[in-house]
Amino acid sequence: MTDEAPKSHGRLKVQVSLQPRDLMEEPRRVKGAWEARIVTLFPEAFPGVLGLSLTGKALDQGLWRLETLDLRTFGEGKHRNVDDTPAGGGAGMVLRADVVHRALRQAMNGAPMDRARWPVVYLSPRGRRFDQAQARAWAAAEGVTVLCGRFEGVDQRVLDHWGIEEVSLGDFVLTGGEIAAQAMIDATVRLLPNVLGNAASTEEESFSDGLLEHPQYTRPAVWEGREIPPVLMSGHHGEIEKWRRAERERLTQERRPDLWARRKG
Repeated sequence: MTDEAPKSHGRLKVQVSLQPRDLMEEPRRVKGAWEARIVTLFPEAFPGVLGLSLTGKALDQGLWRLETLDLRTFGEGKHRNVDDTPAGGGAGMVLRADVVHRALRQAMNGAPMDRARWPVVYLSPRGRRFDQAQARAWAAAEGVTVLCGRFEGVDQRVLDHWGIEEVSLGDFVLTGGEIAAQAMIDATVRLLPNVLGNAASTEEESFSDGLLEHPQYTRPAVWEGREIPPVLMSGHHGEIEKWRRAERERLTQERRPDLWARRKG
């Protein structure tokens, strides 16, 4: 046994504030860096996996910024209530329009209102399914503001008032938008300049041109009786590219006939 103090979880500091809060103690400030602003009831969930690996390194370097806004600080009354029962009856609770509006007004402070330059999205299972094309569009913008839902959802009036786009991670339901937000931001940040060491890696991966990625191999040349396809060891770049293209088309037809039909249509 030792008297060593318990280790902290990274550099995350959880503080209640009416201002969007940087998640790293001493983030570098790079002018014009892409920015993600998250409105959430659980700011302590961030940066989560976004603080690890390449996205975490890029965050440290100031290549992008991550801020959270605690929705609870805009709640009503002594107990900072953020929700109420559904109009017309039903199970669960709904996030109030007035509370969400106050939070969004603060979250959008200083951001352009042109949605092409700065999308504002609500993470909802009824939204448009997020894909690589949307990640590219977000990466081309100056930043994005993400509203993480909870409970039975958000009062429709505030979504209409702000013209918020609803986006879904997939055809399933999560308990809240925080996990989906991290997945979508990860997919976007890795497309930003200088985040990945090799920019060409994003050009050949799955969905970059509507096809899935080809199989990958590395040493040893033979493992458990299975060999690396000889063409990959041939040094003939033209044949290698032909093989990879054929494999991408084969896998897409087999595993994602919807993508293949869309491509051929």
